[in-house]
Amino acid sequence: MERNHTMMQFFEWHVENDGKHWQRLKERAPELREAGITSIWIPPASKGQSDEDTGYGVYDLYDLGEFDQKGTVRTKYGTKDELLDAIHEANENGIAVYADVVMNHKAAADELETVNVVEVHPEDRSQEISEEFEIEAWTKFNFEGRDNKYSDFKWNHSHFNGTDFDAREEKTGVFKISGKNKDWNEQVDSEFGNYDYLMFANIDYNHPEVREEMIRWGHWFKETINCQGFRLDAIKHINYEFVNEFAKSMIGDDPKGFYIFGEFWKSDLDDCRAFLDSVDYMIDLFDVPLHYKFHEASNQGAEFDLTTLFADTLVESHPTHAVTFVDNHDSQPEESLESWIDDWFKQHAYASILLRKDGYPCVFYGDYYGIQGPVPVEGKKEMIDALLYARYHKAYGNQEDYFDDPHCIGWVRRGVEEIEGSGCAVVLSNSDMCEKRMFVGEQFAGHEWYDYTNHQEEPVVIDEEGFGVFPVPGGGVSVFAPRDL
Repeated sequence: MERNHTMMQFFEWHVENDGKHWQRLKERAPELREAGITSIWIPPASKGQSDEDTGYGVYDLYDLGEFDQKGTVRTKYGTKDELLDAIHEANENGIAVYADVVMNHKAAADELETVNVVEVHPEDRSQEISEEFEIEAWTKFNFEGRDNKYSDFKWNHSHFNGTDFDAREEKTGVFKISGKNKDWNEQVDSEFGNYDYLMFANIDYNHPEVREEMIRWGHWFKETINCQGFRLDAIKHINYEFVNEFAKSMIGDDPKGFYIFGEFWKSDLDDCRAFLDSVDYMIDLFDVPLHYKFHEASNQGAEFDLTTLFADTLVESHPTHAVTFVDNHDSQPEESLESWIDDWFKQHAYASILLRKDGYPCVFYGDYYGIQGPVPVEGKKEMIDALLYARYHKAYGNQEDYFDDPHCIGWVRRGVEEIEGSGCAVVLSNSDMCEKRMFVGEQFAGHEWYDYTNHQEEPVVIDEEGFGVFPVPGGGVSVFAPRDL
């Protein structure tokens, strides 16, 4: 029987800019596999605005730390050779690698161009607030350091539909580029009237040359680094029809299966469903509604009704298309989507994504190893490792929920014959110490189940009917399972 799969996001926003991150991945791959991690999501590998760029201010998609551009050969994370070595080592250890793909915009152009634009209202981009006028825009990309290697495609203003800076007047704003067939893409999120424009020079997916080039690059990137999947960044801002086209082309007839999941940052479940419909369920999505449930629960404490923890979440409605997570690089303190889960609830949240049957859980590097930067956070490796162990060795079989108390919920996994010692009972409290009587199976009658979180010293003895009474400390988590032989 195949063991449970678990992803790790192998970066946080403030990973040290020492050019050694790909080396860290290579060194840690064996221990991560031992911990139960079966896939790694790596940060954007392409050259950004400088060696400090996290990769989301992407300059040259074909430069993976190979060419002297923007003042550096390496990216923040290392060189191309180090990237390829790290992916190879991960694969050798049975870890799939998913590469972050940034296709919404380009940054740090090489030259200015004179461009006709109209300014739009930042809060309603469908509303024009000026007549057409000229600006000097950073929209010309020559990639001279790469000298046409891998691609001779050069980007100019015709390939973009918006920008945010007029160098002539040194003015910022949201400027829609004018011209034949130029407008915002309609198949995008409707926030701000139309959320096609996000930042920098916004790629125009109404342009056939752009679509062709980005699909060509996608195949080159996939084959060059030999990854097993893509994580698509900021897809609520990218033409949904193109996302569908891109995913179909990348997945193709790959007999090994190429996995694609995306960041569609919307807390409303109906929006997530509508997006999945629009891309024919070709990709999975991060369960942003669940993340915000965790955030709400961590903020409200005992006032939150734990029986509603999974209500209106993607993992509840579309369990096979949900990538569940607790936090990430955008939700961490002082970042763009800050919605950090309080420490007291972290274990609750990780138990909720790692020990249930549905969803593809993703562990955050910042939670595991800690966060650097202006708001340092200590890592919780020991806590997460215990839950990873329970996921890999125990959390199998049918699931039964005991969601009958707003302050104390639990669930049971019954185990499977193919994995000896499997089965677990999980209890969460957001108030006082409590206990749950739950059925784990008559086959466990007389067995002792131990708390793998080490919150309860005494084992629970399963009665002759297959029930156990499982305690949990106030505001805590306990995960009981048979002791390993």
